[in-house]
Order: sequence, then C-alpha cells, then structure tokens
Amino acid sequence: MTAATVEANPQQMSLLNALRDPKQFSLHVEMCPPRVDLPLEQSVEAWIDSNRLMRKITSRGQFVFLTDGAIGRREEPNLRHVMINLGDEADRARIIPILTTKHSLDYCLEFASRSHTLGFTSLVVLGGDKSDDTPRCVEHAYELRRLIRENVPGMTLGGWASPHGGRRQVEFILHPEYSADYYMAQIVSHYQASAIDEFLNEAARLSVKIPGIFGVFYYRSASTNTLDMLSRFFPLPIADLKRDFEAKVAPEEICARSIHALLKRGVKNVYISNLPMATATERLARIEKRVKELLVVS
Repeated sequence: MTAATVEANPQQMSLLNALRDPKQFSLHVEMCPPRVDLPLEQSVEAWIDSNRLMRKITSRGQFVFLTDGAIGRREEPNLRHVMINLGDEADRARIIPILTTKHSLDYCLEFASRSHTLGFTSLVVLGGDKSDDTPRCVEHAYELRRLIRENVPGMTLGGWASPHGGRRQVEFILHPEYSADYYMAQIVSHYQASAIDEFLNEAARLSVKIPGIFGVFYYRSASTNTLDMLSRFFPLPIADLKRDFEAKVAPEEICARSIHALLKRGVKNVYISNLPMATATERLARIEKRVKELLVVS
C-alpha cells in the first residue's frame, strides 16, 4: 500500500496532514508511560500527570508520541496506559504509539491490529535499543513495518532516521522497502548544525518525498551520569551542554535554541523529548514563546 492509497481517508491522515502542511511550526511531545515499578503514591501521581499532559497536548491539536521502553526502562505498556488512563476522552488519532521490534512477532502484529481497532490511526515502528539482551523479532524495523502494512493496511506508519548519519540515512528512507509514510528523526541540537545541514541537504538533493518530524531533547541538567547514559543512545554534545549549564543557561532556552536551529533550516515539525511530566505543559508553553521570540530577531 502506498501513501497515496492511505490519503483517501482524511481521518487517518490527520498526522500526515499536520506533517506535510504545518501552518507555521508544529511542536509535539514524546513521552514515556509511567514506570511499572513505582511505589503506589508515586505511581498515582505519575498517572495523573501523564493523563493531564496527554489531554492538554491533544486538545491543542498537537500530537503525543508514546514510547515503548526505548531505553530499557520497565514502563507501563503504552496502549494499556492510554486505555486505562484516558478511556474514550482523548483524541486517539493524536496519540501515536511507538512500537519496537523487541517483542515477539505475534505480539507486534497483534499490537498493530489492536491499535487500529481502538482508534489509533498511526504507529511509529523502529528497531529499539540494542544495549540489552532482549532480541529483535526481525533484523530490521522495515521488515516489521512491511508485515504490519500487509496485516493492517489502514494504519499510517512512521519509520526512523538518524540525522547524524548523513547520506546513508537518507538512502535508507528512499529504499523501496522502507515501508513508511513519514519518518521520526533522532534527537539533534543546535550544537550539531553541521550534521543537520548534511542530512537536510542530502534529503533535498535526493528528493525525499515523505515528511519527517525531528526530535530535540529537554536537558534538565548537565549531570555527568545522565549525559553518559544518554550518550549510549544518541550523539551527545556533552562539552557544549556542560558549558551552557555552567553559564546558567536555562533548560528551556537550550531547548528553544535547538528548535530555532531546525526552523531556520526549513524544518517545521519538531517533537520534544524528556519534558518533566508534572510541569510539561507549562514548560512547553515557555519554550514555544521563546522560539517565537527567536524567530522575530533572527
């Protein structure tokens, strides 16, 4: 099934429409379900905060990308979390589960089918963290996307790309078997302008047609332990981050500068990862305001 086939149904294309034709710039949120091993009181608070965040973001017409234990944490299964937490009250077309290949094939296909039945219209399918011993059900994520496409043809599928990989990553997106309607790009920052430029230039030169959404990370501190852990999952500008935190640059400012760097290069679809759950909506509003200020003066 091609993207053109899916486009016949506008309801299922709400995410694609947003990615293809953002009015100005479009900010969305990637969040993790609460951990399953939290003490009861903390668990209740985490569920309340998660509930509030998903309702708020989706009510504003933005999208929530819900992770699948991407960094080895024992998280609540994302579909179960949404169903219990929100019931029928949230716009499920604006909640995008992320599915990794780190499950059995039967589980993955059932997950996709159940997602579609429950009203989720899009799914991001990626390989998943390689730092643990949990095996993948297929060698490459595109193989799972292809199987889901065959089994759940009404589901809009997102792939994965690393802007740090230059031309090679663009070639992956262009491969006939990529089997995705859009791609979710790995975390980048304004400190990594050359990598962003190389990726975007190659994407333009090779005529990538599907839209992408780029990630920025909300760095809460420059803790050595945290940065060392994060550096296992994506290229991290550790020296730059430590310099700015030592200079008392606020986390919201660092995040806004990274978003601004993408917008200046023509990227209009951005997701923010790692917002503190309890204060996420307030921090998101401050980041959006600061980005608009940077756009005025740039």
